[in-house]
Amino acid sequence: MMQAVTTYAAAPPPNELAPPPAAPAAPAGAQPLALPCGTALWLLPQRAVWWPAERMVLVADVHFGKAATFRRAGQPVPHGTTGDNLARLDALLRATGAQHLVFLGDFLHARSGAADALWQQLQPWREQHAAVRMTLVRGNHDAHAGDPPAAMGIELANEPWAPVDGIPVLACHHPQKADGATVLAGHLHPTVTLRGMARDRLRLPCFAWSPGLLVLPAFGAFTGTSSVPLTPDARCFAVAADRVCPVPPA
Repeated sequence: MMQAVTTYAAAPPPNELAPPPAAPAAPAGAQPLALPCGTALWLLPQRAVWWPAERMVLVADVHFGKAATFRRAGQPVPHGTTGDNLARLDALLRATGAQHLVFLGDFLHARSGAADALWQQLQPWREQHAAVRMTLVRGNHDAHAGDPPAAMGIELANEPWAPVDGIPVLACHHPQKADGATVLAGHLHPTVTLRGMARDRLRLPCFAWSPGLLVLPAFGAFTGTSSVPLTPDARCFAVAADRVCPVPPA
């Protein structure tokens, strides 16, 4: 009778062991930003900041209900901006796999725009992302428009707010400096103007970085931009379609 023989493969020598898993791929079109404390962020072309170590994505100045506010005042502005904002938030959450979405102020535009029709769109969207923690750092418009309904399940905070204990990063709406910390803020809707060889100009939304302060572009589809002068030491990262591009100093 033949006897079965069990054989064992020899372990590979140390220099032939499987390589360690590759680092996560950089988000498409994004720019890396290393904070003084060592925290690594990504500036996304979706006008958002991705904090991969915390599975957190931050946006500023969505201004839900702004178009409705203008229409109530008799201004002929387009419909569909809320749906556009929600679709872009959907895409952002899918692309990053974020577990925490932080709104850096001005979630709502005005009390007159926070009508039932708005919540009928926002509530189902929130329920679709029930597993995602959401936090609103109140901005100046939120102070007048009021907080989202409790049913939205959005945590509320006043600035400055520390998203992660022990890490010197503060979430705010208004740009400000804080000793020993980096502030992430919105409010200014910053832009940068690019000038071409033929005296042409192009104004684009941008991230504005200066030591201790990162100002995000406005996320909302109907928010407009601002040409408010930034600090002289600010470095701009323009949002050009599907990529974020560092802008050389003037």
